[in-house]
Amino acid sequence: MGDALALLALLVGLELVLGVDNILVISIFVGRLPAEKRDHARLAGLAFALLARIGMLVALLGLTNLTNTVFLDFSVRDLILITGGLFLLWKAVREIHHTVEAKEEGVGPSMVMGGFAAIITQIVLIDIVFSIDSVITAIGLTDQIWIIIGSVMVSFVAILFFAKPIGEFILQHPAIKILALSFLITIGVTIFMEGLHKHVPKGYIYLPMGFALMVEILQMRYEHNRKKALAAGQAS
Repeated sequence: MGDALALLALLVGLELVLGVDNILVISIFVGRLPAEKRDHARLAGLAFALLARIGMLVALLGLTNLTNTVFLDFSVRDLILITGGLFLLWKAVREIHHTVEAKEEGVGPSMVMGGFAAIITQIVLIDIVFSIDSVITAIGLTDQIWIIIGSVMVSFVAILFFAKPIGEFILQHPAIKILALSFLITIGVTIFMEGLHKHVPKGYIYLPMGFALMVEILQMRYEHNRKKALAAGQAS
């Protein structure tokens, strides 16, 4: 039982690391919806993504050829990663352009419903791309499906808890939003390279991301204090 709990904790840790990428994607995608629709989109997107991941897990338990070559030197896993990486690159670049140009789009009922469905679909698809390696790793570590599903459920609750505050913070600060989109470009490149059998150490990605985020937060703090000091000077 102790070994099972240790393995569960390990898989939860892996899922939470994956969850960082998921929170960024959800925050950016959901930000295109009206404020009153965002909570529903987060919950629905994560719920469908959870069901899709469990379904993929059950399907993969019965398959052994996901990493076998099916086209040239590429396996099914490679093709999924290449496609997902390219899609994430396209989406991130498009969102950066949309943010920088400050374009406004119509928000009529049909536009909202169509956007809602499209965003849910995109969240699910990107979650599958993000999770494919963690699912394969989990299957390689254990054949006890309750441990794997348990880790997915725990990480789902954690992501659901943090998605809204982090997402709202990103949307309220355009500089942080652009930084998050830049992170998604980096992640998209990494996923694409993984599909081409080029391993990119995660430390080379997350450390610069963390450093850039820290610098941006310090910059925001500096601007806040400067405006506060100017306001106090004008009041006196």
